[in-house]
Amino acid sequence: MAIYKIFPEKDTTIYSRYPNMNTGLDEILEISNLENITTNPTSGQVSRILIKFPTSEITNTLLNKVGNSPFTSSLKLFLANADNIPLDFNIECYPIYSSWNMGSGKYLDLPNTTNGAGWEFRLQSGSGGWLTTGFPTYVTASFTSTNGGGNWYTGSNTLNPEATQSFNYITPKDIEFDVTNTIQLFNSGSIVNEGFIIKLEDNLEFTTSHYLSLKYFSMDTHTIYPPCLEIKWDDSIFNTGSSTQTILDTAEATISLKNNKGEFQQDSIQKFRINSRPTYPVRTFTTNSLYTTNYYLPSSSLYQVKDVNTDEIIIDFDQNNTKISADSISNYFDLYMSGLEPERYYKILIKTILDGSTIVFDNDYIFKVVR
Repeated sequence: MAIYKIFPEKDTTIYSRYPNMNTGLDEILEISNLENITTNPTSGQVSRILIKFPTSEITNTLLNKVGNSPFTSSLKLFLANADNIPLDFNIECYPIYSSWNMGSGKYLDLPNTTNGAGWEFRLQSGSGGWLTTGFPTYVTASFTSTNGGGNWYTGSNTLNPEATQSFNYITPKDIEFDVTNTIQLFNSGSIVNEGFIIKLEDNLEFTTSHYLSLKYFSMDTHTIYPPCLEIKWDDSIFNTGSSTQTILDTAEATISLKNNKGEFQQDSIQKFRINSRPTYPVRTFTTNSLYTTNYYLPSSSLYQVKDVNTDEIIIDFDQNNTKISADSISNYFDLYMSGLEPERYYKILIKTILDGSTIVFDNDYIFKVVR
């Protein structure tokens, strides 16, 4: 049961209407197709997101944490605002082909900041234009009347790096792409990690019949919703060894969390141990207290992490990746604090099946992450 979150090293939005403008320090990332009322009413004003996560941290996570275990990886962005959303639409994500600079601009700086990636240039205004012809194998681009807009891989010799997410009118508009194939390509060296480009599907991006805007929090947000790359794998082990403790089988149970110091450094990994017992032990003749005898939770038990103030689920119950382990001492699970925002309080919930009933224990196991 392991979930590790990696945060971006750079991100920006590029706009076809302002082809040299850089927005590297904006608090917002935008995917849009807005009506071009100034220069060309027959085409939209398109924006796309560029985002990159550090190669060294991806490599370290896969090599030293995941090891040989199968894993999945998700790219997550959290919605700030949505305007004029169609009933059904798709958003696409591809690995970027060329290097690019984040820059230090903000939307509509006066004058425009041009020291980083924009629609026409990937390094800075006048330097390092995005490819518009002569694409290498598996590399492409798409643009309106303004050349540029990024270059990206649409395939490889082994894995398909394209990720697509479908939305309808009632589904949440947070982004969660399955980018497992791309992370595997990065890790194998088949594709150099230059990050991801996120865009509307072509038939919506270049249409003039429906204009929309989706805004997401960037790495520069002052909220708890920065983008992240989430890597998940199952490292749970349920091996009680020589322990004589039994599996808890009554729904009337008392659960407590050990090793909770209440405050943890952001770069720490904490092993939480779980004590469990029947609330009402069966009466028996013994010289020891029945209330000090520990039991194991069933092997299907899971944990969850919530933000205390917002009640936002940070790590959800996941049958594949948040399993609770067991050794000869007790049940336990490891939690990577680096995936949690500092200076906030979190609480842990435990979910298990006892005597045929699914029970969630929410006993205010609260801790704080500090820098």
